Amino acid sequence: MLCQLLMKDCKDPSLSSKLDEIWKNAYDEGRFHLLDGILYHRDKSTCVRAFTDRTLINTILLECYPSVAAGHLSEGRTLERVKTCSWWHNWKKDVAVYF
Repeated sequence: MLCQLLMKDCKDPSLSSKLDEIWKNAYDEGRFHLLDGILYHRDKSTCVRAFTDRTLINTILLECYPSVAAGHLSEGRTLERVKTCSWWHNWKKDVAVYF
């Protein structure tokens, strides 16, 4: 539904009222952008990150989790890695649970 709202030819303003409040607030603040069919999120620091489907979160966490061989076993390092490639609602909490 969010992608439909962001399409340039969307003529249905009632779609935004169907979003959950957390998504509606971010949409109203202009934090989401659709470019070449990919949904992006913009945070307060104006850094654009790809929005990530919930089904991909474990894959992203696995890829961003520092390996023992790399010697970077810290939650902070994992947070930084996730932050540079993706965004989803409550991502910091998910990283903490995964870590």
